[in-house]
Amino acid sequence: MVLLRTKHLKRYKDVAMLLVKYGRSDLVKQAGLEDSIELDETRLEAMPKAEELATDLEKLGPTFIKLGQLLSTRADLLPVPYLEALTRLQDQIEPFPYEEVDRIVSGELGVRISKAFAEFDPEPLAAASLAQVHRAHMRDGRAVVVKVQRPAIRDQIVEDLEALEEFAQFVDAHTELGRRYEFGNMLSGLRKSLLQELDFKAEANNLVMFAENLREFEHIIIPEPVLDYTTSRVLTMEYIPGKKITEVSPLRIVEINGPVLADELFRAYLQQILVDGVFHADPHPGNVFLTDDDRIALLDLGMVARLMTSFHDNLLRLLLSISEGRGEDAAETAIKMGEPKLGFNRSEFIRRVSDLVAENADANLSRIDAGQVTLEITKIAADCWFRLPSEFTMIAKALLNLDRSVYTLDPAFDPNAIIRQRATEILERNVLKSLAPGNLLSGAVEIKEFVEKLPMRVNRILDAVGNNDLKIKVDAIDEKVVLEGLQKVANRISLGLVLAALIVGAAMLMRVETSFRILGYPGFSMIFFLFAAIAGIALAISIVMNDVKARRRSKDQ
Repeated sequence: MVLLRTKHLKRYKDVAMLLVKYGRSDLVKQAGLEDSIELDETRLEAMPKAEELATDLEKLGPTFIKLGQLLSTRADLLPVPYLEALTRLQDQIEPFPYEEVDRIVSGELGVRISKAFAEFDPEPLAAASLAQVHRAHMRDGRAVVVKVQRPAIRDQIVEDLEALEEFAQFVDAHTELGRRYEFGNMLSGLRKSLLQELDFKAEANNLVMFAENLREFEHIIIPEPVLDYTTSRVLTMEYIPGKKITEVSPLRIVEINGPVLADELFRAYLQQILVDGVFHADPHPGNVFLTDDDRIALLDLGMVARLMTSFHDNLLRLLLSISEGRGEDAAETAIKMGEPKLGFNRSEFIRRVSDLVAENADANLSRIDAGQVTLEITKIAADCWFRLPSEFTMIAKALLNLDRSVYTLDPAFDPNAIIRQRATEILERNVLKSLAPGNLLSGAVEIKEFVEKLPMRVNRILDAVGNNDLKIKVDAIDEKVVLEGLQKVANRISLGLVLAALIVGAAMLMRVETSFRILGYPGFSMIFFLFAAIAGIALAISIVMNDVKARRRSKDQ
């Protein structure tokens, strides 16, 4: 049983007020929360605008800002105006004082800032919900940025996540909408990604890993971390001068080779997702910089997702099906990637996904938005009671954000041509990989073991046949249960025939005059009628009771 704890009452009320304000008071009432939380609906304005949701989430703190960024990818939960408003959600808040920066950096590095750095700018370069960034220079002259985690932010986020998860689990347990969309699972994914972002050592390792994985892309640059000056709360890395793609002027865009940069950026993310199986899960335009030397810098690599080989193989098929306008194939591939819930409507799911892909293909094949189509598939899945893995939503979010960046660089960019071309290259690479010496040697060892054990296994089978010991196990219907059921049916039919005979016999005896009478009617005839009536009632009660027990057993199973 899911219980709400009094220590999180304020957060429960904050969430419930948001639901009521934005038209989901039914969800609060279905969960039975309106009395226990005591909502003050008099404070609510009629018909709030979509932009207000982003503002309300910003006021509630960093956890809710991250929740808003997560919701911006959930086309299955929110209308388009709200998705667009949350996409523009600003992760910029007031910086914390330099005294706190000095205390945290000195405590984490074990040395005073003036000793560790030749210069350290007390004014932050940027301040976000989880950390703020300061420019600095190392003792050897290298220009760096120092990312400092906000004081006590970890405890605040853990507390907020506990409250949100409890609230979500309560809604899941008490409402149909909760059972359909599984808010508890969504919050578990948010917890995982947020705690991952709070570990700056993990982010430093991600910087090293992505720099190695993307080394073949000459126009993509990843800042190099200074590992000796990095802890779980302080990250020191190379300073790369440039601007966010969203802040670059149209004149600057004209001056650079936008199509080449867009092509390389898109290919780099396809390699992350479809080849490496490890991808930057948050490539929104604010994390993609255009450098002063006309390259693309990928920043803020704290949120990373990992995929199993079987998953990104199916994802390759899905993206290829979407890019080629093959809706039914896309639906079948999506089914392989998830699992059905109770009540899953397979035919409806296939029809709607096929229609979705066909509509986009008919509109303009060269501009199918793979990210948007993938997000729409998550909405269809929820409507049809189908569970897609959390990685699916993260990929949809990554592709959607990536589309915005590449279209900023090149408005005429055709992602589907790249997907089709890249898919062919990846398939060729997978075939060559399977022919690598290590894989061939592994296959040869397996064939050797098979050949060595084959004669012994054949001898065992032939000996069993010769000795009449060969047995084949068949998982069939339990004939004992079937026979017992048939016996019960036969008994009921037989009893019914006997009762019918008693009634017919009693009716015939009514015409025989005797001195033995009951209530003025022939006595023997009345006895037969009474016996038949009592036995008939008992039979009817027995049938009803057995049927009720059978229904209860089926529900329990």
